[in-house]
Amino acid sequence: MRKFAVITLFFCIAANLHTIAQTDGKKVNLTDINFTVEAAPEWSSLLKRETGWFGGDGIYTIPLNGVENKQAKAGDKILFIFSDSMIGKIENGTMVPGFKMIHNSVAVLHGNQPADAEMKFAWDTDKAGAAESLFIPHTAQTAAGDYYWLGDGFVNQELNNAIYIFGYRVRNVGTGAFGFREVGNTLIKIPAGSQPPYKDLKQMDTPFYLTDTKGDIGSFGAGIYVNTTKAGAPKPDGYIYVYGVRGIGKNLMVARVLPKDFEKFDSWTFYDGANWIKDMNKVADVTNSVSNELSLTALPDGRYALIFQVGGMSTNVGMRIGATPYGPFGPVIKLWDCKPDLEEKTFVVYNAKAHPSLSAPGELLISYNINSVDFIPDLMKKPNLYRPRFIRMKISSK
Repeated sequence: MRKFAVITLFFCIAANLHTIAQTDGKKVNLTDINFTVEAAPEWSSLLKRETGWFGGDGIYTIPLNGVENKQAKAGDKILFIFSDSMIGKIENGTMVPGFKMIHNSVAVLHGNQPADAEMKFAWDTDKAGAAESLFIPHTAQTAAGDYYWLGDGFVNQELNNAIYIFGYRVRNVGTGAFGFREVGNTLIKIPAGSQPPYKDLKQMDTPFYLTDTKGDIGSFGAGIYVNTTKAGAPKPDGYIYVYGVRGIGKNLMVARVLPKDFEKFDSWTFYDGANWIKDMNKVADVTNSVSNELSLTALPDGRYALIFQVGGMSTNVGMRIGATPYGPFGPVIKLWDCKPDLEEKTFVVYNAKAHPSLSAPGELLISYNINSVDFIPDLMKKPNLYRPRFIRMKISSK
């Protein structure tokens, strides 16, 4: 068993390995940063549950007041969005018959502390009363059997405080652990004040899904950075930055749009490595080896932290330092080794990201997901396996 309370890892990147970028006439160090990382067991324990929702992955967090870049206050509400989720009951160390996996669910946390009494989970139910996904594709491009995995989301303060969440349309194409494929990109819009099961939501097919000549796919929505004054950004330029990932190399792409134009897909522009252009097919790969879910957060010193699982499903939580929200980005800095969580060879770890609205000043609370390629057999033995774990990165100015 991992002894969370006593494990703290210390890092300081050596100056002789530094990478310098020239941005707006200023030199920006993309390598050197002093920090410590430790487990955050109180947050990991928040999602260790015995009844109702007892497992899932994804886990993006959306402050419902729209202030993305600052720690939430005691009276604020944070929306957690999960992709595949386990609903049922655990007794005597195993899942009680009748459990069900649905494709997405949510929870709302009141305040900024991991208090179980303040965390309320929600999902939909079918006509028979069984658990059902909250978000099910119903767009013009949806085919029978398609389902959603969820990307990042935010509250758009320029469009009536609606919640926007990216939904990846996924289709099963085989029977193995990875027998699925993303086939489209959708935007889910939830009106301000709407409550689960969100029967008044709107779904829009987007053009933000692309393929190349090799058949590799790319899609936007892996992360969102709201660089506005209202969202609490320290260096606001007024844009919403939306990150995409494509190809086996897990290459990072960047798009941006003004908040008021978020639904006007022809107003979006894409970074080609030098300029912002209209042609999505000419978007640049600004860095690589990221994961399909990630985050970008402003650091206290004016730089940016791109947080991800190195290469998608490695055992390392990584960070690249950026000079701007769209790069350039420095080399991978390894934050945390997840190997102690992988008690069996069938266990996997993936999709790390930071949660700034749950992070104290000078810190970043970071989650990563644990699952198994031998899904149900392993969950029968370890029913609390399938849930996010949390670590805390503390950044020092010295």
